Amino acid sequence: MALNHMYDARLLQQETTVGAAVQLLLLALLGTAIGLGPAGWLTGLVFALATWAVLTRAVVRSRLRSFGPANRVTLGRATLVGGVTALVADSFESSPPVTLLVGLTAVALILDGVDGKVARRTGTSTALGARFDMEVDAFLILVLSVYVSMSLGPWVLLIGGMRYVFVAAARVLPWLNGELPPSMARKTVAALQGVALLVAGSGYLPYAATAGIVVCALASLVWSFGRDVLWLWSVRDRGEDLAGAAAAAGETRVQPVPELVAGG
Repeated sequence: MALNHMYDARLLQQETTVGAAVQLLLLALLGTAIGLGPAGWLTGLVFALATWAVLTRAVVRSRLRSFGPANRVTLGRATLVGGVTALVADSFESSPPVTLLVGLTAVALILDGVDGKVARRTGTSTALGARFDMEVDAFLILVLSVYVSMSLGPWVLLIGGMRYVFVAAARVLPWLNGELPPSMARKTVAALQGVALLVAGSGYLPYAATAGIVVCALASLVWSFGRDVLWLWSVRDRGEDLAGAAAAAGETRVQPVPELVAGG
């Protein structure tokens, strides 16, 4: 049994290593095509290394039997996000090729609707896969908000930073870790953020129209987060009662992981 588990772990590690190699290949292609500067290369390499390290540790600890097709799609999206991250970092030194930035981002956003469907159709849905998918989404939104903030102002960073503020707050206020009910509105608002930031980053629209789109996206996100926070506050006593009952029974209550975007 131990040998079988070790063999499975090595297979999982091979999957994440291949993903890191593909990320490095994409960076090399970008470097050849547009001449990435030091900031782009360094940021891309750090992203590749961090993704490989965190994902490898997670898949081994999860004891998955196989990496799965859905996780491969998500890993492909993570590779594209790494490319977008490198381009955005490089944009602090020189103007990035907007068409390439928009293209990579658009494909990453489109594939966001693919990995979940693959997981359901193949029966390979896992908690790790859902968390991986959410973290990739959140980081892409953060990177895009950084890029758009350079033209619209630092207030755009609220879109990318709101989820991370929520997670940080949940460490201080445990009731924020409560499980949220499914919501189509939440999913719609989350999807809107990526589309709005993509349109804003493309530079195809006048400044006023671009700013208006991003303001609407931010307003919808604030509404979604606010609604979810109020709901979690309203049921906080129920969660505390369940935790107390579990403690009295000698059980450990595991808090669910907060969603990638409270609005998504």
